[in-house]
Amino acid sequence: MNRTTLWLAASLLLAGSALLLRTQTQHAGPTTVNASDYAGLQEAFDALPATGGLVRLPPGRFEIDEPLILSVGDVRVEGSGAATHIVNLNEDGKPAVIVQSAVFDPDASVRQNRDNSLWRVQLANFRISGNPKSGDGLLARFVDEIYVEGLSVDRNGENGIRLVHCYEDPRIADSILTYNGASGLQVEGGHDIVVNANQFEENLDAVRVIDSFNLCMNANNIDDHLRHGIVVENTYGSVLSGNMIEECAGTAIVLDRDVYGVTVSANVLAHNNAGGVDLRDAWGSTVSANTFTINPEWSVRIGESSGRITVTGNNFSNSFLGQGTKREEEYDVEWPRKGYARGVLLEGTRQVTVTGNIFTGLIGPAVEGRGTLKDVLLSANVAADLFRKGGSGQPFMFENPDGVRISE
Repeated sequence: MNRTTLWLAASLLLAGSALLLRTQTQHAGPTTVNASDYAGLQEAFDALPATGGLVRLPPGRFEIDEPLILSVGDVRVEGSGAATHIVNLNEDGKPAVIVQSAVFDPDASVRQNRDNSLWRVQLANFRISGNPKSGDGLLARFVDEIYVEGLSVDRNGENGIRLVHCYEDPRIADSILTYNGASGLQVEGGHDIVVNANQFEENLDAVRVIDSFNLCMNANNIDDHLRHGIVVENTYGSVLSGNMIEECAGTAIVLDRDVYGVTVSANVLAHNNAGGVDLRDAWGSTVSANTFTINPEWSVRIGESSGRITVTGNNFSNSFLGQGTKREEEYDVEWPRKGYARGVLLEGTRQVTVTGNIFTGLIGPAVEGRGTLKDVLLSANVAADLFRKGGSGQPFMFENPDGVRISE
């Protein structure tokens, strides 16, 4: 084969490849929709083909009184940061943004709606706000692999973000959810959930995860909530780690209603008015390597409906900064319990080990037991500087010591 023939063959091959690429591109389907080219955001959403695409939201204030509905999968909706502001003026409890299949049926079974789930919806870089009478900021129903990043969701009458049966791999990251009337984030019926590097401020509760599986919640900042920080119900196989939870009016972390196989580790839980971690109905779970500082009611409570719990390697402390410093005790007449710190409260529980913890600067005992306890072991703990506000007693106090073994 001579050079001319080789050149001709190579040229034909390249031309064929280019034609094939163009053909594939032409038939790929998804497209880019610039919302600024449309009369409103709903029109821009409706312009998406069934195969999906990218919706670009321009800067601006977009006032709505009916929900924006996105009903196409394989979509990314991306704004211009907080400069893209969707404002829900509705006062009938309706959400600002709804993501669900066009054939979603509220009267159908979960299985029927799951068969029609949307897939791969991403929402990024815009703001959603409402009013005390509006509904959720973002409501997604039956959307698999939903990915939310960089949203600011605030002042909605209900939840900031609510995910209902978004079963496969929901992910909420790098967002800020503040001043919402219910939860900042509520997940119902999710699986393999990631909640990472978000900020939650002054919602009713920061996060509620209900009837779900495999929550991975890490590196979030949770502050000043009107009730609880994180509430997990009927969810198993989960880890809550590396979160900062401060000054909740209620409890920092609540595990309730058939929770099992959960690890709460390496969090800082500070100044929560009720307590740190409340295991109301939790089994086979671990509370380890957390710092509990100035929680006035209790830092860890294990209730009578819980058992098989490990509490190990935690630090329970007050605001002491070192001998002779002004923060050695921090008590305040306006909030009489401001400097109070407490330890572990066991109420009628069983199969519990409290091992390798340090308890210092508390106003009561390190571990208190109420009711009948069974198979409880206390081992290798350090307890010092207890009963700071008067009174005296042993570091470990039980109404009924039967069923408790102390090995210090």
